This record gives sequence, C-alpha cells and structure tokens, in this order.
Amino acid sequence: MRKICVIGGGRYFGKLLVQRLAEAGHEVTVINRGSTRPPAGVEHLVADRDDEAALTAALGTRTFDVVVDQVCYTPVQAAVAARVFRDRTRRYVMTSTIEVYDPATADLPAVPAGTPVTEDLVDPAVWRVRLDLPWQDAAYQDAHYAEGKRQAEAVLTRAGGFGFVPVRSAHVLGGGTQEFTGRLAHYAELVSRGGTVDVYAAERPTVFIHHEEMADLLLWASTASDFTGPVNACSDGLLDVRELSGLIASRTGREPVYRTVAAGEAAGPFSFDRHYAMSNTRAKELGFTFSRTADWLPDAAAEALGASATHTS
Repeated sequence: MRKICVIGGGRYFGKLLVQRLAEAGHEVTVINRGSTRPPAGVEHLVADRDDEAALTAALGTRTFDVVVDQVCYTPVQAAVAARVFRDRTRRYVMTSTIEVYDPATADLPAVPAGTPVTEDLVDPAVWRVRLDLPWQDAAYQDAHYAEGKRQAEAVLTRAGGFGFVPVRSAHVLGGGTQEFTGRLAHYAELVSRGGTVDVYAAERPTVFIHHEEMADLLLWASTASDFTGPVNACSDGLLDVRELSGLIASRTGREPVYRTVAAGEAAGPFSFDRHYAMSNTRAKELGFTFSRTADWLPDAAAEALGASATHTS
C-alpha cells in the first residue's frame, strides 16, 4: 500500500485512475478546486494548484510516496509543484502529451516519415525554460499547449528531490461521452452518415490509447516500477486517418467518403501532414504490455456514435 496524491483526477482517465488506485488498496488523496468530488474513501483536499500558499496550507504536514499530476500545463505550474512537493514525495508522475513531438510547434530534429519517435527526441533535461512568458493568460496557454508541456517537463526534471516521470500520452479515446474532445465521435458520425472525411494527399500516421489503458499505465508508472525519465504511452499499431475511418466503417457498414484537401488547408483532428507517431518500446522494455488499437477502436467508435445519438436526441 502506498500513499498517493493525485492532482486533478476529476474526469476521464484521471477519474478512472483514482478509482483503480483506491481499489488496489492505496491510500489516495485528490487535490482539485472542489468542482468534482472523488469516490468514497478517497481524501479530498480543495485548493487551486496555481496558488502556492493555498496549496501548501491545504497539504499541511502530509507526505506521499507518489504524486500523479494530471493538470500541469505550464512551467510556472511545474515550478510551484516542484517547490511544494520537494520534501513531500519521492516520486512525481506527470501526464504529458504526444504533442511535445509536434514539429509544427518546435524546432525538432528531422525524423524519417513513418518512423515512430522515441523519448530522446525531446530531452527535458536540456529544454529551455521561459518562466517570463505570459503563461497565466488562458489564450496564450491554449495556443502554446505543446511548449507548455515541454517546459513543464523540463522544470520538474531539473527540480531534484524526487524521481520524475513524464508520461507522454497518445490521443486518448474511448468511453463515449467521457471522451470530452469529441474527436472520435466526429469521425464516427461522418462515416456513419456518409459525410466527407477530409484527408491530405500524403497522410502521416499517429498513435492512440484507450482511456482504460491510459489509467492502467499511470497506475503502473506510479506503483509498479521505479524508472524515471520520459515514457511514451500508446497502444500498438500506427494508423492514419484513412485506416482509422476504415476501422470505423467495419462497424458501421458504410464505406468512408474522402476529400483530399490542399497543402496547408485545415483537415480533421486526426489528419496529419507532418510526423505524428510515437514508439512505445521503452514502456514495453520496462514491463508494460499494450493492447492493439485495431482491436478496441471499432467498439470505441460505436460507443462514441451511440453516446452522440443519445446526447442529441
């Protein structure tokens, strides 16, 4: 049994992670701003993680074996967390994102098309941190999401005092209406009603992970291993948008209709004209076993389609 603090954890796979940690017998504390209560038996502390004094006061004298940070988006937030938890935990796990590898948002080394990237492409130990940028501005933060995550990883990597693991998540799907971005429902609805799926002439593949698998991986990273450093989290199998639409069609029985867009024109949320796939080799070598995207995606699409129909009826 471990003492584990989850910052956030009020929705989607974060909520599921809290449930699974509690079911596994761990002593769990959730910190959020009070909008969502954790399940029975889980300690709930109400504080704004951006307010260092309030966060410190809410924690009191508590210490933890592990902190899992679900809602760290900027280096300023990371710097607050590093100071507050320096002497309170020995391990800090942060949910990061595939978007740290997006070449459209940073000057990254070139990668051959179709080659899944490994964690060393973005090294947080040497990534430049700019705390003076307007990270508190919501519009700026949203527009610089990938860079915010890269710099947050960098701050916590260099903080010292605890082992740090940034978990770089693939596009998370599944769970019907829980998948609050609506990206899978977007494609499921288009294919099912014969709408047009926008694609690029040269589509690049990406990777996905089911929300339950993401919760399982965070549970594993928090309790089953002592590794540190970045780890990619994605199910097996690269898919481009045509292959994704084909898997949806296998459940809907209606063939996708495609429209090729011009270079530079906006397409759908999973249509990429740049490199966008990760390798999960490191996590496998450390002991985690992944599912195959092609095995669960058709069911997840059907669930998204059913949830959308229910929501709009």
